[in-house]
Amino acid sequence: MNAQGTVFKYPDNVDTDVIIPARYLNTSNAQELARHCMEDIDTGFVQKIAKGDLIVAGWNFGCGSSREHAPLVIKTCGVGCVIAKSFARIFYRNAINIGLPILECEAAAEEIQAADTVSVDFDTGVITDITTGKTYQAAPFPPFIQNIIAKGGLLASLKEE
Repeated sequence: MNAQGTVFKYPDNVDTDVIIPARYLNTSNAQELARHCMEDIDTGFVQKIAKGDLIVAGWNFGCGSSREHAPLVIKTCGVGCVIAKSFARIFYRNAINIGLPILECEAAAEEIQAADTVSVDFDTGVITDITTGKTYQAAPFPPFIQNIIAKGGLLASLKEE
């Protein structure tokens, strides 16, 4: 499983209220929610994002509330992977549960720039900045977590068992 796309870059401490503002949580429709993804930090995000594009961010991405909506709207927008220096604990778990690929890699998150083209090999954890030619090594998920993500989330992977 791999991802490749253009990078959208964000700072440290992007919280769940920035990812999906609470004022829109009056619906559970993922497509409707996704129309507001990142709008408080990047008003053009949903118009510019293409399937497979990546988010690269600093420390503590997804901090704030425990709502599962945050990784869900990112996935629904078509983001192929989120790379960050670190993730908030609950966001990390929710991302795996809904099948959103995420990787922690401090060097990649520091050096990769907005609009770079990046590819990720989830089996090896190798992140390649195609724009600069530089590679980074993240810790790949173990096979059972890769399976959860590949199947589209925890519930989908359990249904197949």
